Amino acid sequence: MLDSGQVALAAPAVVNAWSAATVAATNGIDDAINRLVEPIANAVGGAIFSRACVGDGLSFSASGACAPGDTAIPLIVAWLVLGGVVCTLYFRFINFRGFAQGFRLMRGDYADSGSPGEVSHFQALTSAVSGTVGLGNIAGVAVAITLGGPGAAFWMIIAGLLGMSTKFAECTLGVKYRQQNPDGSISGGPMYYLSRGIAERYRGLGGFGKALAAVFAACAMLGGIGAGSMFQANQAFAQFHKVTGGAGGPLEGMGWLFGIGIATLAGLVVLGGITRIGRVTEKLIPAMILVYLAGCGAVLVVHLDALPGAVALIVSSAFSGEAAAGGVIGALIAGFQRAAFSNEAGLGSAPIAHSAVKTNHPATEGLVALWEPFIDTVIVCTATALMVVVTGAWKIEGMEGVAITSSAFATVFDWFPYVLTVAVFLFAFSTMLTWAYYGAKAATYLTGENRWVSNGYIVLYLVAAVVACTMDLAQLINLSDGLIFLMAIPNLIGVYLLLPVVREEVDGYFAKLKSGEIRPTAD
Repeated sequence: MLDSGQVALAAPAVVNAWSAATVAATNGIDDAINRLVEPIANAVGGAIFSRACVGDGLSFSASGACAPGDTAIPLIVAWLVLGGVVCTLYFRFINFRGFAQGFRLMRGDYADSGSPGEVSHFQALTSAVSGTVGLGNIAGVAVAITLGGPGAAFWMIIAGLLGMSTKFAECTLGVKYRQQNPDGSISGGPMYYLSRGIAERYRGLGGFGKALAAVFAACAMLGGIGAGSMFQANQAFAQFHKVTGGAGGPLEGMGWLFGIGIATLAGLVVLGGITRIGRVTEKLIPAMILVYLAGCGAVLVVHLDALPGAVALIVSSAFSGEAAAGGVIGALIAGFQRAAFSNEAGLGSAPIAHSAVKTNHPATEGLVALWEPFIDTVIVCTATALMVVVTGAWKIEGMEGVAITSSAFATVFDWFPYVLTVAVFLFAFSTMLTWAYYGAKAATYLTGENRWVSNGYIVLYLVAAVVACTMDLAQLINLSDGLIFLMAIPNLIGVYLLLPVVREEVDGYFAKLKSGEIRPTAD
């Protein structure tokens, strides 16, 4: 029998042997799953992320690769940006003229607690922002500047401003066609305005609208597990693993424990529905963004003398294409792609959260939703871009993603990347909260309102987060990305068909506001 000293000496060896066996076993499972999913991921990715190749002529590439010297334009990005242009022009620059009223609504000046819904305007906004402000704001922006040069940041801001109009349209529709359930809860989003709105407006297209709604819901339900749960948890663990010493640190082989921790925290929130998510995000999101912006601000203060030059470089590179693959077009595409992927304008995800707002006027939530791409892209992504450019981190060879942003933080203090690690965790955690709700709502749309289905989906979603921290399921996550962006196709078709409905809502709202029929309720 071993004494306590022998047990103490043997314990680390046992743990290490168990960890090694676990890693070996999961590697085999990883490979098997990746091989199984790869053909499907390639097919979906090839369709969604196909590119138009612009050079001497115009050609299309399903593989995403264009001939040397040609500029590749991702078709899904063009589709999303087109939505922003159309909505901005159709609603006469609502992204600017409705901005101040959106702030007043968000602040609670017109709050009516007796209106149908589950959350306030501010809670709906923070719930939706928690789904968009994620790792893309930290890692994706750095990648965009590496590929497109500093000028990509300028086009990113332009795309963010255009995306505000798309959010306005889809979130107005989300409230207009939402469904109030017998228990008082709200179900809304593209599934409902595609099925109910199109049938109501175009009598002969009811079946078409239902088909679009089913495609959207299936993509949201399945894509959310990979992009909203697995990717976020995996990347959060990867950052913690790195800053604690990597392979030689205490978290080596402990991904399962980290996964259980983040899944448990998320479960305590999301199982309480949108009401609890709203209560958490209204406190978490402002704090999370302020922590990150404070870190960025500290970097900019340290490099204050280089800030004017960085701003000038961003503007000049937007039109000269210096350091960008593909020149000006390369910078424009890199910026537009990052904005489109970051703020999710046109994907149709945000209306699911915004639909739960307490209001009798659908246009009010559209106006509040204007702030979502502004916060995500114009503020947070721009802060990252300025920091990466002002420190010169984007020019460091051999680095990509979070590592670039981390190196920019390290120019302040050696320990400053730990601030970034906290931000990475909070960004990933907040995204997990909202996408769990999105996926659950999509699942109950397909099966009918059922608490068992909703909770069952959430449990599966959380288990996937634990698995993602122990396995490298790259192909499964790639498939999820494709499904997420596939949502934009049925969603924007529905938005285009229902643009007149949105115009009626917003014109009617502003008319009532002007006549005094709608007055502020706040003191």
